[in-house]
Amino acid sequence: MDWIALRPSLEQEREAWGWRALQYTPRVAQAEEALVLEVSASLRLWGGRRRLLERLFGQPQPLAAAQWAQGPTSLQALALLRLQPAGRPATDDLPLQVLSAASEHLPVLERIGCRTWGDARRLPRAGLARRFAGLVQALECAYGEQPEIHAWLQLPQAFDLRLELPALATQASELMWTAQRLLSQLQVWLQARQRGVLALELEWTLDLRRLNGMELPAHERLEVRTAQPTQDMAHLRRLLGEQLARASLAAPANYLRLRSLDTVPWAGASGSLLPQDDAPGEALHQLIERLSVRLGAGNVVVPQAHADHRPERMQSWHPARDAAGLLATARAGRRAGPLPCDALYPQWLLPQPLRLDVRAEKPQFQGPLRLLAGPQRIETGWWDDGARGPAVRDYFVARSEQAGLLWIYRERPAQDSAQVRWYLHGLYA
Repeated sequence: MDWIALRPSLEQEREAWGWRALQYTPRVAQAEEALVLEVSASLRLWGGRRRLLERLFGQPQPLAAAQWAQGPTSLQALALLRLQPAGRPATDDLPLQVLSAASEHLPVLERIGCRTWGDARRLPRAGLARRFAGLVQALECAYGEQPEIHAWLQLPQAFDLRLELPALATQASELMWTAQRLLSQLQVWLQARQRGVLALELEWTLDLRRLNGMELPAHERLEVRTAQPTQDMAHLRRLLGEQLARASLAAPANYLRLRSLDTVPWAGASGSLLPQDDAPGEALHQLIERLSVRLGAGNVVVPQAHADHRPERMQSWHPARDAAGLLATARAGRRAGPLPCDALYPQWLLPQPLRLDVRAEKPQFQGPLRLLAGPQRIETGWWDDGARGPAVRDYFVARSEQAGLLWIYRERPAQDSAQVRWYLHGLYA
């Protein structure tokens, strides 16, 4: 059998390293200060021991480096790993200091001249087992004479990790350093589970319960959502940084927690054989999400078309950060040409139609207007209960000597009224 023992340089990343190792073998266990991996059944799948080690340790990864050693059993691999910091060469006869079962008996064993695994195995087995409980069984497991028993790690169904801050954070931006470490471990979990994240929550624990005589909540939190599932931590890091830059802490924080709220199966990144479809730069939905956080959701909007003939009700505006808005924007950006529209419609509509003066039966706007095209008749809205009733209008393109081309309409009066009212509704660029 082939075993690998690894020890992360950061204690907080041991669990994440276990998730990473589960991508290459299902047999990963916690063994005291290290992780042990049984890889004999996975060597053929990954192309041999060397290729597996290159994938596990050599490829770029979001986690800190880890020391590792390999051996025929988990105890031997763990013993060789413990010898590395001391710089001692690995020999066939290992010292008893690297065997946990012998640690409490080392003074007695040294007095009888027993300093290595081989020395202990040469002693009478019955007497050794009677005087040093567990040592004989540990040695037999280390040499493969008895089966080893491990509690194998399993991936959690949801990501939920909590870390202590290196120092009390008094500003929200100071949480970002620890948040990046949590995001790195989130990426490992997503890759191991083959999932993409749509929403996550960052929560910090307040160190105070009262401030200036006021009760404080135990926790504060913020949510980060994306329109499309992602494993790209650079994008999530930018979104989280933008939100933390605008957040404030009610009191100093001492712990940080990151958990996944919504994940979906990861289909991987899709490409195209056409070079124009793989344009470099930031994806559209990522740009919109980042701008929405920086400028405010109400300041980055997209139109939504409505089945209505009244120009002011043909569309409405909604935050582009919403998933529906982002998808509509992405689809509109991939179209070959502009959206179909009436040739007479202007580029700009006034927020509210402006009533025009009428002199000698001609509408006035900085002077008399000359009608160029029209009428375009609209009669709709009869089902609405508005105060103005249905829209009964005749639209014209008019020219003003001072203002240029204008889009105006005439309200057709009811049968019992002879008054004709003209309104300015749009401007041509």
